[in-house]
Amino acid sequence: MPAILIQGGTLFDGRGGPGLSRDVLVDAGKVSQIAEHIEPPSGAKLLDARGLWVTPGFVDMHTHYDAEVELSPGLSESVRHGVTTVVLGSCSLSLAVGEPQNLADMFCRVEAIPRSVVLPLLRDRKTWEGPASYFEHLDSLPLGPNVASFFGHSAMRMKAMGIARSLDKKVRPSAAELGEMDRLLGEALEAGYLGMSIQTLPWDKMDGDEFRSRPLPSVFARWSEYRHFARTLRARGKVLQAVPNISTKVNAVLIFLMSVGLWRKPLRLTALSMMDIRADRFAFRIAGWLCNQLNRFFGADLRLQALPEVFDLWADGMDLVVFEEFGAGTAALHLQDAGERAKLLRDPSYRAWFARQWRNRFLPRAFHRKLELCRVLAAPDEKLVGKTFAEIANERGQDVVETFLALCAEHGNALRWFTVMGNDRPEWLERIVAHPAAIVGFSDAGAHLRNMAHYNFPLRMLKLVRDAELAGRPFMTIGRAVQRLSGEIAGWLGLEAGTLEVGKRADLCIVDPTGLTDAVHEVAEQEMPEFGGLRRLVRRNDAAVLAVLIGGKLAWERGVPAPELGNQKLGQVLRA
Repeated sequence: MPAILIQGGTLFDGRGGPGLSRDVLVDAGKVSQIAEHIEPPSGAKLLDARGLWVTPGFVDMHTHYDAEVELSPGLSESVRHGVTTVVLGSCSLSLAVGEPQNLADMFCRVEAIPRSVVLPLLRDRKTWEGPASYFEHLDSLPLGPNVASFFGHSAMRMKAMGIARSLDKKVRPSAAELGEMDRLLGEALEAGYLGMSIQTLPWDKMDGDEFRSRPLPSVFARWSEYRHFARTLRARGKVLQAVPNISTKVNAVLIFLMSVGLWRKPLRLTALSMMDIRADRFAFRIAGWLCNQLNRFFGADLRLQALPEVFDLWADGMDLVVFEEFGAGTAALHLQDAGERAKLLRDPSYRAWFARQWRNRFLPRAFHRKLELCRVLAAPDEKLVGKTFAEIANERGQDVVETFLALCAEHGNALRWFTVMGNDRPEWLERIVAHPAAIVGFSDAGAHLRNMAHYNFPLRMLKLVRDAELAGRPFMTIGRAVQRLSGEIAGWLGLEAGTLEVGKRADLCIVDPTGLTDAVHEVAEQEMPEFGGLRRLVRRNDAAVLAVLIGGKLAWERGVPAPELGNQKLGQVLRA
């Protein structure tokens, strides 16, 4: 592997300091020298970085690449944006343990990934039998980025209790079943998993036929079970990732309190999410304030995951997870056959039920449910395109909810529409990404393929910070922004990544600040051959990233993936 010399760039090393003009020499997979000037070694590849930023590779701490990494281990949609480390096993989901059908049923509906692809994949390829052998399997793949993982509580619970018992709210794990979960978690932590992820949000549902529309196994655990495993994680200095039930604020408070360390060792705990949602403009401020108080005065070590960008959503008909937050929406999504679903949506009694729940001001909500903020992007009837559902309802002289359900019944998934969920107020978004309790992540990369496109969140963060600086109202330095995207995340998770230092693995990217234009926000659809030709949402702005190195090897250069990406091993499994 020839040496690579990066010349004349402004180096941000991931520790938060100002940028310095430095050359960086990469040799044998590591950073071998950093200096104001380095003479090029014989045969070295030269990369001209004058006027550019040289940064550590970015860390994406919340992905659902668990299935995609099997089919396309280069994970190019993240790598092309400078992400060199991704974290699997989020939201209690994991492919580390369990039977193929159960895993597919647990994973696919929640994350909007085709079960028709994932189930055969697992049946054909699953050779691992436990958390340690799963890591060995991942390390055998031609990984593009480095991979780390949480151990999913739903998968662990399902493996230990059996799927039927794990999905029964009346059943507590027996002493033997709890002991088996302890054994599995212990094996995972010994193998280097970051910790464990749990799910308490009941609107993530099972796929398949036998247990379809039940919440995930983790949701059925009692608080005593969560606390049991939290004690293990606390004692071993590992991380608990938790998804609160955002339909009730009490649940979130109870989760936050598990991190408290006044009379005990604090538990590193990260929860979803700090977001300025349109449905509740105060919740994120209250959550941020509470986290600050717990961290400052009660010895907690609590971080709320945050995205540094507008949270926008696309949908095909009713295929969108936000409809799972109330019973009438779940009833429609329960039906897999398009004809049966359309029949339900035309039923007057169902429409009345849906409308009551949709408009009920006392039912907690995460989705804004304002159809005047939802715009049609594509439909068989071209006259609908470009109009909101409220505008269409006014033209027809109908109730807007009736209109929405009628259009979904008529056009099914051919009705494509768009809305913004939150983070739409720039001044509050700046406060979120600068908040001391925030940790930048929650991209959901690899999931919700037709609904979201947050793969390039590091570049959108850098643009947010740079735009404020150019406007003369800086709220964060570029060095601090780079740290928040790299060294801070890796350090808090316990990963050896996220900084550029002599002797460490050379995961880095070269960013052209002039490429941080509005192109970072533009969305396109890209066919995924490995997922049966499904067209996923992406944001591709290759002018912003000139090169990406993983393990000292070029993975991406000037908009083109290296031949090795996805074909040869660049990244590795990172163990906490």
